[in-house]
Amino acid sequence: MASAGNREYKSGLIRWIEYRMPVFSLLDGVIGRDYPTPKNLNYWWNLGSILGLALVIQIATGIFLAMHYIPTADGAFDSVQNIMRNVNNGWLLRYVHANAASLFFVAVYIHIFRAFYYGSYKAPRELLWFLGVFIFVIMMAAAFTGYVLPWGQMSFWAATVITNLFSVIPLVGDEVTMWLWGGFSVGSPTVQRFFSLHYLLPFVLAAIIVLHIWALHVHGSSNPLGINVKGPQDTIAFHPYYTAKDAVGFGVFLLLLAFIVFYEPNYLNHPDNFNPANPLVTPPNIVPEWYFLPFYAILRSMPDKTLGVILFVGSIVVLFLVPFLDTSRVRSAKFRPVFRQFFWIFVADAILLGFVGANPPEGTWVVIGRLATAYYFAHFFLILPLVGWLERPKPLPDSIAQPVLGDSAPEVAE
Repeated sequence: MASAGNREYKSGLIRWIEYRMPVFSLLDGVIGRDYPTPKNLNYWWNLGSILGLALVIQIATGIFLAMHYIPTADGAFDSVQNIMRNVNNGWLLRYVHANAASLFFVAVYIHIFRAFYYGSYKAPRELLWFLGVFIFVIMMAAAFTGYVLPWGQMSFWAATVITNLFSVIPLVGDEVTMWLWGGFSVGSPTVQRFFSLHYLLPFVLAAIIVLHIWALHVHGSSNPLGINVKGPQDTIAFHPYYTAKDAVGFGVFLLLLAFIVFYEPNYLNHPDNFNPANPLVTPPNIVPEWYFLPFYAILRSMPDKTLGVILFVGSIVVLFLVPFLDTSRVRSAKFRPVFRQFFWIFVADAILLGFVGANPPEGTWVVIGRLATAYYFAHFFLILPLVGWLERPKPLPDSIAQPVLGDSAPEVAE
């Protein structure tokens, strides 16, 4: 009888497939009954699975939308209108694709902040963190190229502003910018390039996610206590316990997506993007999608374009350095009362940057943006290392089983 380790499969069909290609034993080892998981994971750990679901939705809807999209400056806007009005269920595909992208970023931001709070980036999971940040960068690239494709007013001018940032690269900046444009200005070649990249990047993202999952399974999931698994008493099988928990998360995600799609499908869309792109009319306030606003605020708060681009890039690059900047040996903020306070200040600062990015760079907003930018970098380069050195964390439990099971927890052999 075909088996994976000590597991036997009763179904004749499964045994037949397993003998020729051990896919079921692989699934059992990755997301099934043979994958031991810390028994104290809460719903914040659902976000990884939710992000996988969101990516599947994006790829599936994107493939069908690409069948009807015309990647030219003359045809892009009209093709989107044709999808909305004439393609069977085209409106549904487009609204699901656009709004699932927003929920994708909601989930990824919560996922990142969860990792900050529970110290999931610390040894031995640094490479897992690096892959996660790289996934975030690819997500932003895919989202930006997708924002350009409707070819409305905001799409056109966002493409113009963001691609111009590459001109500050020494020596090759102008050449890179012209390559992105496909000419001397934003036009049809730009749409074609962005459409190709937007179609390709989700598949690149899926490949990196496979590496991310691989790295996750080397040392296993972190946990809210931030302590290492001490033995079988600290773990349970991923299936059926966490698959059932993930199913609840999927239900919440899909209900929220359905509510937005059917009741507020254009709530997050900029009104100017319902007008065709016009290079002769500049919008009064050029803004990207909401999930770029904190980084956009850092870019626009600086008086010099080059300095703004450096800080904009630095605000993302610094995420790769987090495992080395946090000097505390304790992972979870549950046992770090001082760090916990600074963590919530950092969350508030990120939200404030989002509000700054949505408003014109003038008056008080410029001052607030510069102060919030200064605190953003201070959190990483000053607060993280200093708190790690000076803070006195609370005592850690001996094992995961102790706080979960209380007095009934088995003793851990030293």
